[in-house]
Amino acid sequence: MGTINNNEIENRLWDAADELRANSKLRSSEYSVPVLGLIFLRYADYRFSALEHELAGKSTSRRKIGPADYQAQGVMYLPDEARFSTLLDLPEGENIGQAINKAMRAIETENSDLRDVLPKSYNRLDNATLTELLRLMNSIPMDIKGDAFGKIYEYFLGKFAMSEGQRGGEFFTPTCIVKLIVNIIEPFHGRIFDPACGSRVIIMITADSNDGDWLSSPLLENKNMDWCAF
Repeated sequence: MGTINNNEIENRLWDAADELRANSKLRSSEYSVPVLGLIFLRYADYRFSALEHELAGKSTSRRKIGPADYQAQGVMYLPDEARFSTLLDLPEGENIGQAINKAMRAIETENSDLRDVLPKSYNRLDNATLTELLRLMNSIPMDIKGDAFGKIYEYFLGKFAMSEGQRGGEFFTPTCIVKLIVNIIEPFHGRIFDPACGSRVIIMITADSNDGDWLSSPLLENKNMDWCAF
């Protein structure tokens, strides 16, 4: 799926999410973290589902597949209550905000590196808004080329930063600025100190010349690269 389609998907998702925000009467600053959290959860569920299928045949009566098997492959372990399908199938009248908060806590419990990191303020959104947001995130196609979820997340982050004004963009470096940094420093060798601009975005941008395959980025292939990020 090409770049044009990716852009169309980003625009469609943003327009729908922003319309839901307007109807909910929430400010962007109150709405952004829960929405970005759901994009994260959808991506985590996508990665978990793919590996779950791969690991399915490796479980035996003596050894069951568990969290460590997923984490060894760089995938967060998701308990049943944190699966996207579980949240989508909640019965009518269920407190969805409470259920998503519980899902985030369950993920933190199973993945200690995320403890006290994930958003747990979903009870501030009403059931109708959360239901539509879950359906919206579930509509993200799984066959988009490249780091689709990363680009959608970045697109939403930029939109929220603009809508929140200067304060909303304090921790967001626009992609055009990162591209300028990459073009100037050509980060293919040596030692890079990256205190603010975001290593993931730089890796993605330098991977453009590799047909969007960030795993083939020279930054990752070069064993002489010493990358320091905070």
